[in-house]
Amino acid sequence: MDLSSEVMREMYWMMLLARRLDERAWVLHRQGKIAFHISGIGQEAAQVGAAFALRKGEDWVTPYYRDLALMISLGLTPKEYVLSLMGKAGDPSSGARQTPSHFSLRRVNAVSQSAPVATQCVHASGIGLAIKMKKTNQVVLTTLGEGSTSQGEWYEAVNWAAIHQLPVVFLVQNNQYAISVPPEMQMAVKSVADKACGLGLPGISIDGTDVFGVYKSFLEAFETARSGNGPTLIEAKMYRLTPHSSDDDDRTYRSREEVEEHKKKDPLLLARQVLLEKSVATEAELDTLDKKAKEMITEAVNFGEQAPYPKAEEGMHPVYFEEVQHG
Repeated sequence: MDLSSEVMREMYWMMLLARRLDERAWVLHRQGKIAFHISGIGQEAAQVGAAFALRKGEDWVTPYYRDLALMISLGLTPKEYVLSLMGKAGDPSSGARQTPSHFSLRRVNAVSQSAPVATQCVHASGIGLAIKMKKTNQVVLTTLGEGSTSQGEWYEAVNWAAIHQLPVVFLVQNNQYAISVPPEMQMAVKSVADKACGLGLPGISIDGTDVFGVYKSFLEAFETARSGNGPTLIEAKMYRLTPHSSDDDDRTYRSREEVEEHKKKDPLLLARQVLLEKSVATEAELDTLDKKAKEMITEAVNFGEQAPYPKAEEGMHPVYFEEVQHG
């Protein structure tokens, strides 16, 4: 890969910032300062690698609820995320109307998803059709978990994209658990990528813990899409290191030994090791970055705590247009 040291450090920084922000959200929940959190810890490499292969602000993204690292890489700030967590005015995703982590960000063409999983894939194929009709040379990235590939909306979206050769890349983040259910209990094939064959598009399985390898795979998939050769399904395999959400007790369906074993392939630690081995950064430089991330997040939390809640009358807008004429 032709990646400069600067870009490699920036990719690591995005993973680090997202991780520390995610960890702080868990603390905020335990302190009773936020009502709900759903985590992407362990999935940062797939999200950052894909984000860096996009043309930011030009291409389109329909994310899912674990995509904090993806959104941070695209330009969502820690302060904006904290506003969302706390339901404060200024939340860019929904104006504090939606559950946290229902991401959207207009300035980078990131489109909000709804709570039912896989519906964002249908949106992606619709956007892909519009791109093809307008001939704008953009691509769409849509993401989901492996459990969502059992949903009808996913099949409809992929089938539509394959039939019409749309510029859509489907990123399935296979974190090994569809809430509390392992893959073998919710699909009969060994790999999500195997589903692509029956739907008529290429499907590949990659190591979702290797941010630089993920980046290479998505560069190729996006180039295929831009050149008019249709969609690709990419299954990035990783492990969800946290419970499904702040409402979940994962001890009921997996052992602590299993989780600890998978921490040996923590994508953040693997990326750090690569930077050190290739002399892209020193231990001291990476420790300084960690300190910087924590300081930024503390500042963001303080900002969020002091921010006002939306006014009650704002709940009607923009649900309804302000200047409706009657009679």
